[in-house]
Amino acid sequence: MEFSFSARKNIISTLSSEHFDLLVIGGGITGCGIALDAAQRGMKVALVEKSDFASGTSSRSTKLIHGGLRYLKQLEFKLVHDVGSERAIVFRNARHIVIPEKMLLPIIKNGSLGKKPTSMALWVYDYLAGVKTEEKRKMLSKAETLAEEPLLNTKIVTAGGVYYEYRTDDSRLVIELAKSAVTHGAFCLNYAEVNELIYDDAKMVCGAKIIDTKSGDKFEIKATKVVNAAGPFVDLIRKTDQSLFGKRLQLTKGVHIVFSYEKLPLQRAAYFDVSDGRMIFAIPRDGITYVGTTDTVYNQDIDHPKPTLNDVEYLVKAVNEMFPSVHLSVTDVISSWAGLRPLIYEDGKSPSELSRKDEIIVSASGLISIAGGKLTGYRLMAKKIADIVAKDLLSEAKNFPASATQSYQLSGGEFNSDEDLQNFLTSVVTDVANAYLPNYFLHRWVFRYGRNTMQVLELAETFKNRYADSEQVALAAEMTYSFNNEMVADESDFAVRRTGMIYFDKIRLDRNLIFIHEYFSALLHRSDADKAAALKRFTDTVKEVTDFK
Repeated sequence: MEFSFSARKNIISTLSSEHFDLLVIGGGITGCGIALDAAQRGMKVALVEKSDFASGTSSRSTKLIHGGLRYLKQLEFKLVHDVGSERAIVFRNARHIVIPEKMLLPIIKNGSLGKKPTSMALWVYDYLAGVKTEEKRKMLSKAETLAEEPLLNTKIVTAGGVYYEYRTDDSRLVIELAKSAVTHGAFCLNYAEVNELIYDDAKMVCGAKIIDTKSGDKFEIKATKVVNAAGPFVDLIRKTDQSLFGKRLQLTKGVHIVFSYEKLPLQRAAYFDVSDGRMIFAIPRDGITYVGTTDTVYNQDIDHPKPTLNDVEYLVKAVNEMFPSVHLSVTDVISSWAGLRPLIYEDGKSPSELSRKDEIIVSASGLISIAGGKLTGYRLMAKKIADIVAKDLLSEAKNFPASATQSYQLSGGEFNSDEDLQNFLTSVVTDVANAYLPNYFLHRWVFRYGRNTMQVLELAETFKNRYADSEQVALAAEMTYSFNNEMVADESDFAVRRTGMIYFDKIRLDRNLIFIHEYFSALLHRSDADKAAALKRFTDTVKEVTDFK
């Protein structure tokens, strides 16, 4: 199966001419997880996404595969157990993009928990989440806490604790899921918006009318079962189905901001109290430190949530209170992102109190909608949906096996141990044939593409004599790989969701912005007018991450 922008016409031809067992609406973590689970069982699967894969909530999280420590406050014990167990599975299945991260939990005067309650909470967390022995919590004295992170506010810190989270690249996880689904026969298409649902004579949903937003062409997809996994857009699809009643979504906005590591040089990732009773993360990573998140009710444009000046000032103030020597200001923010959480509305509850559990809603037309849930729990959500679909398809005399995703290694993640991954990294970095490439790229590629790094290296070899600048050689190899293998449609897909350059490597992105634009313009055979419009879109995207109003 092809998963390339250049194969769009062929993919659309297949989508419009064949009948599918399952149509999935939504190309985020849940939708792509469902596509993989169903395709791996042998179902004929189609998936459409109105924008780019992971362009919504699934690229705008805190980028942690975490065990749900915060949910202990809400007494969500089963949720903590489930996401803790799933965290271990996601780690084993995608070691190249799920990395253990030691997390510091400073205990402060008048904070939400004292040392003993914190110790007990972390013990319960370790137990429920099935934490490995070497990653179990450790309590620290004040001196030990400050030794872990000297920038902490010495006047308010009284003690601390250490536990483990797992950091990830959320959008990369989605892409590896989509690539894996395609490997198993699924047809996945971005920039394909559902315009209208299709019903049979019995008024049961049996497909959708689609608009290819890149060409403007319209086509139909016919399927026995339709799943609505559109994240923040779930209720809009339900409204189209005339089934928007009962449970509904409450969208909340979460904002993260990025500083250069020089401005916020934390030794340890931290999860700390804020004066209003919330807790936020500060996570050093790849030469930057990012901070988040906010949690506010959101009732505005779903397509373009943005950080406001108030959001940014709130996070800057929180950082300065916990790390008073850094003296940060809004002008120090080099990037940002805002995402929407599609939570289930509950009367009388604040955004932070709303449950993060997933909900499955089946309408009278047979439309299956799934909302809520967490990044960490995507596989379980996908399994639940694929189980329902498989059971329903029995009436069509089709019998499918049980889910096999628990032990399925995603594209690029074919490593059986940490040592296996480390040996692969060492072989890539020390291979004299790769010496002409910046070590920075070699390291990043292994933790971005995993085993697929070898394909990127092969492409780099073809560009070695075309560009004198080794950085441009590396970027050309990555852009070509992404275009050919990851359905990249433009510069922003590459810079935002395939590489995260806009968040984690902004200086390099700014330096190579025109090069990236010119390269994609050549790949896409753009006219002069199209090039000008594309450059404006790309520069607007880059400017937007620091444009707070």
